Amino acid sequence: MITYSNTHDFKAADLKQLFLSVDWSSGHYPERLAIAMKNFKSVFSAWDDDRLVGMVCVMDDGVMNAYIHYVLVDPEYHGQGIGHELMRKMKMKYKDYLRIIVIAYDKETDFYKSCGFEGAEDKKAMFITELWT
Repeated sequence: MITYSNTHDFKAADLKQLFLSVDWSSGHYPERLAIAMKNFKSVFSAWDDDRLVGMVCVMDDGVMNAYIHYVLVDPEYHGQGIGHELMRKMKMKYKDYLRIIVIAYDKETDFYKSCGFEGAEDKKAMFITELWT
């Protein structure tokens, strides 16, 4: 049975396993990820017993804008509604905010649309990054 948590405390090894399961280069920096989790305003996570299987991490300005930085679910757990439940929890927390923002990879836009997000014709995501995924 999947359980959900609102915590900022994670073992580096759990984060490494989850991030590498979706081929995200961030998983090669598990100690940094553990620190990053403590600095996010909100982190909702999904667990199968003691196995971290999904999470959504959000930064916000406290009143108007919330930026979703990470949304990931271990591929072994896809199709079980975990991503939708994590997004539901996040949207409930930020229901009074004026804007919730996510940058989506093209292959994931259908998921975000199913969660109520809309694409923008006149905007592009832009980055300065050392990560390759």
